[in-house]
Amino acid sequence: MSAPTMAFVVAGDERDTLLADDEPMQPSAGRLVPWPRWAAADWQLREGVADVAVANDVDVRELVPYLPRLRRIALQFPKWTDGRAYSQARLLRVRHRYAGELRAIGDVIPDMAAQLHRTGFDAAVLRAGESVDVARRMLALIPAFYQGDAQEPRLRFARGSENAGRP
Repeated sequence: MSAPTMAFVVAGDERDTLLADDEPMQPSAGRLVPWPRWAAADWQLREGVADVAVANDVDVRELVPYLPRLRRIALQFPKWTDGRAYSQARLLRVRHRYAGELRAIGDVIPDMAAQLHRTGFDAAVLRAGESVDVARRMLALIPAFYQGDAQEPRLRFARGSENAGRP
């Protein structure tokens, strides 16, 4: 079993920025469009892809018709203790089969790394002052889980001989 992989960056170092409310909305690489603005825009019916930022109180079923055009979905953690974005990520990955990038933004700390990965996130923007190295260590801290998750849906005992000799 290989170590889980995930991209980490510290806030302020990331290349993606959230589109300000007073900025004209045009889809472009490196700009996260707030979900309500993207959903209400008339250009959404054109071909192309977008990167959106979704608040943790949005019902992800709203996004389903547009998933093929969403290259990146940044799910927001307003506080590290508010885990609703974990549920959003799992629903997008498992139930709705979203294959684009899921990115955690907001109050994200290294301790969240394993759970972010297990629920389907590919990347995380750590809050300012946090360590990418610590996040990588936290991600690898527990080598295996008994429960299934967004990365490996089978229960540990149902994975067969591939787990022989492993803790």
